[in-house]
Amino acid sequence: MYAAITLFVFMCLTASTYADHHHPCHAPNMTGFMTVRSMKGDVKAFGAFTYDSMGKKLRFRSNESYPTNTSLGLDLLMFFDEGVFYEIDNKNQSCEKKTLQCTQHPLDIPDDATFMGTPNVGSPSIEGEGIKTSVWTGSMPDMKGHYSMSVTMGCLPVLSMYFHESSAFIVSITEVDTEIKDPDLLLVPSCCLAHPLEETPEGTVNSFLNEFM
Repeated sequence: MYAAITLFVFMCLTASTYADHHHPCHAPNMTGFMTVRSMKGDVKAFGAFTYDSMGKKLRFRSNESYPTNTSLGLDLLMFFDEGVFYEIDNKNQSCEKKTLQCTQHPLDIPDDATFMGTPNVGSPSIEGEGIKTSVWTGSMPDMKGHYSMSVTMGCLPVLSMYFHESSAFIVSITEVDTEIKDPDLLLVPSCCLAHPLEETPEGTVNSFLNEFM
């Protein structure tokens, strides 16, 4: 935990000077794999995702090809513009429909994020051994925390770090394709269609990130 926070501070201090002309970019349509780890290195979840950047929809299915005792089994379908999401249990053909109080997620930079700089990952002096990224940071008032996101110059997410008052974790993205390979994954499953919206207990903040808190 201390090492991760030190790295976060170091990146902030050594990154390029703020520039007013930098504005958060937005990722394209994507499919790929997402790994969520605690700062201690424990795998919280690993799975495939499908992201519709225009429709603001995300499907994440974890623990299917990398089951471990510490990995969560999740099947989440998020509709960020509509402010709702579904927790799906395909095994039992059941579903829960809930309200999204916070729409932040690791595949898109928030509009109010602060630009920190463009560090190189790896070695820029060796061909094929380096990648230039842009780093963005910000606060998460609803979750009482802050974040740091690294994306390629084409706005493909690479690594995000989230610091909450009671936990901290890292999200890494790999094997990304800039297309939606299976559009049906972004449709509401039949087992969810008749479900009413569940009431949210007072004080609860539903979000993609909160699934790992």
